[in-house]
Amino acid sequence: MSMPAPAPAPMLSVDDLSVVIDTPEGPARVLDRASLAVGAGEIVGLVGESGCGKSTLVKAILGVLPPNARMPEGRMLFEGRDLLALDEAALAREVRGRRIGFIPQDPALALNPMFTVGTQLLEIWRWHAPENAPDRSRAAGRARLIDLFRRVQIPDPEQALARYPHQFSGGQRQRVLIAAALLCGPRLIVADEPTTALDVTTQQQILSLLAELARDFALSVLFVTHDFGVVSQLCSHVTVMYAGQTVETGTKRAVLAAPRHPYSAALVACHPDRMADLAGIPGSVPSPLAPPSGCRFHPRCPEARPGCAARPTRLVALAGDPPHALNCIMADAPGPAGALP
Repeated sequence: MSMPAPAPAPMLSVDDLSVVIDTPEGPARVLDRASLAVGAGEIVGLVGESGCGKSTLVKAILGVLPPNARMPEGRMLFEGRDLLALDEAALAREVRGRRIGFIPQDPALALNPMFTVGTQLLEIWRWHAPENAPDRSRAAGRARLIDLFRRVQIPDPEQALARYPHQFSGGQRQRVLIAAALLCGPRLIVADEPTTALDVTTQQQILSLLAELARDFALSVLFVTHDFGVVSQLCSHVTVMYAGQTVETGTKRAVLAAPRHPYSAALVACHPDRMADLAGIPGSVPSPLAPPSGCRFHPRCPEARPGCAARPTRLVALAGDPPHALNCIMADAPGPAGALP
């Protein structure tokens, strides 16, 4: 009997990554053995409250951590390459912009008000145009940019290149940055809460556009958010972070319908469509300078047990298909920790 073919390696794999930032108050362990995987063609939602380490993880993937940060342990592989083994020149030349595109949270801050959008975006083409592009000239970059402006529904794309950022609406500026992220043909897009500053209608348009572009360009997407409603609409898989740790990973259906970690269950229950009251989750995310012992969520956890404060937790793969992993002492217990209807 033939054995089933092994599952393909993820396009991006982050394994047990720790990030420590040296501060005047002492070392802050902002990531503590965090793990993440993004497969080819997947849209993975990275979810958690503010201060849980989502943006730090994104900065580590892009290689833009501050100078006082260090990574004492862990591994990051992208398309089989060890990102931690690349120096800044290689990351800037071969990865950022060319193989990994980035959509920031606030387009008003990402675009320089002193230059036209065409001038700014063509600099990306100048530095990161694909090596195998048949024509890497400025004219070729301009033609591709005009085509992308049409794809992201920027009105009058030829004239739009000559306009300044303030001449676009907030939603249009975000579309400009989506075009910028796609300009050099990346395989992975990292989107850091790109709809947070937009109104609800525009947010829905941007989410629909991202889903369409991911399908048409065969892209993988890592979408950072705190909103499970966005995850439900856009993503295929979910990674939940708390206090610098990965606490649960799985398919969207598994995590939203039957979350196994109490923190995941609490986040899902906090969605406006499911909230019984406005209490939310009592307490707050602990400081990375003084995290609690054992499970970092146990001081806020409604399911906490005596062993939670003493026993360090780790991400454990659960039995079954599709894959699901949990960072909780209840990983050995049957059934969901807090399944929701």
